[in-house]
Amino acid sequence: MLNARLLIVEDEYLIRLLLEDMLVELGCSIAAVASNLDEGKQAAQTTEIDLAILDVNIDGQQVFPIADVLRKRGLPFIFITGYGARGLPEAYRNTPTLQKPFQMQDLKATLARVLPAA
Repeated sequence: MLNARLLIVEDEYLIRLLLEDMLVELGCSIAAVASNLDEGKQAAQTTEIDLAILDVNIDGQQVFPIADVLRKRGLPFIFITGYGARGLPEAYRNTPTLQKPFQMQDLKATLARVLPAA
């Protein structure tokens, strides 16, 4: 359906697996997966993607250095967080954000808003 290549940055293994399954079911392909800030930054710099999904808190560290790399490359991203958009710095307040826990329809609607129509 969506046919987009995604980068997932999520440190919690089960959430990452669930997110991958949801995205594949929606027709996306997973270009790269990262479970820590260094892997995520490397993937954000080098991987051919259409969109990234970033957990705001990666093993106690904020994900914003990865978001900065994606922004410089002109690539869209979505934050996932248990804290909601209120916990984001001012520079990222308008970034599409999914509140954990989210359902498949929430993910689908957010992807539809962010990705150009196929």
